[in-house]
Amino acid sequence: MKKGFTTGSCAAAAAKAAAYMLLGGNRIDEIEIDTPAGEKYRTVVEETVIGEESVRCAVRKQAGDDPDVTDGMLIFASVSPAGQNETEGRVIIKGGEGVGKVTRPGLDQPVGAAAINSVPRQMIEKEVTQVMDLFDHEGGLRVEVSVPGGEERAGKTFNPRLGIEGGISIIGTTGIVEPMSTQAVLDTILVSLRQVRCMGAGVAVVSPGNYGMDFMKEHFGYDLDRAVKCSNFIGQTIDMAAGLGFEKMLLCGHIGKLIKVSGGIMNTHSGEADCRMELMAAAAVRSGAKAGVAEDILECLSTEEAIAVYKREGVERECFAYIMDRIKYYLDKRAKGRTDVQCIVYSNQYGLLGQTGKAEAFLDEAKGEMK
Repeated sequence: MKKGFTTGSCAAAAAKAAAYMLLGGNRIDEIEIDTPAGEKYRTVVEETVIGEESVRCAVRKQAGDDPDVTDGMLIFASVSPAGQNETEGRVIIKGGEGVGKVTRPGLDQPVGAAAINSVPRQMIEKEVTQVMDLFDHEGGLRVEVSVPGGEERAGKTFNPRLGIEGGISIIGTTGIVEPMSTQAVLDTILVSLRQVRCMGAGVAVVSPGNYGMDFMKEHFGYDLDRAVKCSNFIGQTIDMAAGLGFEKMLLCGHIGKLIKVSGGIMNTHSGEADCRMELMAAAAVRSGAKAGVAEDILECLSTEEAIAVYKREGVERECFAYIMDRIKYYLDKRAKGRTDVQCIVYSNQYGLLGQTGKAEAFLDEAKGEMK
């Protein structure tokens, strides 16, 4: 299947092209950047407008074979000399038309910032700085990323529910869009589990992804990158692990994914099920929270926000004891005695939220097997 390139890659390429034309004085029709994945991205530059003190151009988003709602959109970057009052650095990155703004805490960027995530910001800064060094430009440059039609297209994403308003997000951690073929993902999970098993591991450590890697390193001394990545397919991963003969499995993940398991949801993709707030509210009710707390939780847009309600009411301990109990119940129900599945749930903002009885022992065993 054909790979694509992220909105972050497109923004970085457009910014580099605009900076090159602004400082070099020559129009260009193609540009190449390095992606964090190590692959080169060479693309056509479109809709260039050269002014006296600015250049604006675009790169068209190419999603490959991934069903991405931003596929085909033009990602623009306008580059101009930084103003005297703009002192954030050599490369000042702003969001323009069609780029969302963060309105809720707990996301990659702080409240009030443009929804241009950390890695795309690093990519833009790196590529524009290279051009500045090439032309011995000592001053700063201002880069404004915009996506005409982004606000309308964002309505087809989860941005409004996450607290990102007014447009799409500029995202990507590798710069590359991998096609999301379900069977390809499942095949990859099976291969990964088989490799771990063949290396003699007795515990299959599984995580939906690397979200929370810093927490796992700091709190448990475990590199989450070593875990088998199950994406949204928690139930099928349990089946695979059991089928390969694993007697122990440890599921580690962020509350935003794993809260769904407390409701028996074994495919956590938002397109399959998204009842995070309902499950968080149910836990509050079952834990004796006062009237009205459930309604407050149902108004939340993120699990981090719901946890803040738990803390406000002083019921977080009871709520997460209940949530972990329900998670364990449904993990055991899926495993059907074929394997013992334990679980660790955390939040980037609040740290460890809960763990089942033998989870830490399983993790210690897995860490010992790594040596």
